[in-house]
Amino acid sequence: MYLGHVDDVKKEEVKMEGTSGTFIQWLISKGQGAENYAMRLFTVKPGGKIAKHQHPWEHEIFILKGHGKVGAGDEEVEVREGNFLYIEPDVPHWYENLGDEDWQFICIIPMKGVQ
Repeated sequence: MYLGHVDDVKKEEVKMEGTSGTFIQWLISKGQGAENYAMRLFTVKPGGKIAKHQHPWEHEIFILKGHGKVGAGDEEVEVREGNFLYIEPDVPHWYENLGDEDWQFICIIPMKGVQ
């Protein structure tokens, strides 16, 4: 078993063209012994966004706090605390904070998506 606390995990700025005000914390990945899935915590500042991108792996997302918009393929939905989403592999997707507070969500991906 591995037990950690979010306050002890390094927060890194997401550096991807078109992305702003977004930070990632790798809560569980290979370093903690995970073989199949990685768990990440994203924090998107007010006005922040993650640019449209895609990859050959799925995403499972749970919204912890705040209010944002998620786009996937031809759909866009507004989400808030308590919502959860599944984004299929190879579907272009993007995110935007619509609120005036930090928007936080957990995103789980298969380990094949970990660099």
